[in-house]
Amino acid sequence: MDPTDDGSTTSKPEPVEIDAAELSPDALRGLVESFVLREGTDYGEREASHESKIADVLRQLECGEARIVFDPETESATLVPRDELPGAG
Repeated sequence: MDPTDDGSTTSKPEPVEIDAAELSPDALRGLVESFVLREGTDYGEREASHESKIADVLRQLECGEARIVFDPETESATLVPRDELPGAG
């Protein structure tokens, strides 16, 4: 038994969905740029420009195909497809 264990159960904080409209334009663009650079998305035979990838992600956020999720445990935000959110389906 762990001597620091007081028997209480601590639950992992749940990720929080954030509406893109709640972010400043600069913060939103920074988040989207970070996502685009990190993901290295495959756009098929014809490579898309950095700006067109950003525009595509912004469009997905606007129409609800993608969502912003903040993880309180890691204190970071990322973008996820709508169908990958908990409870989606």
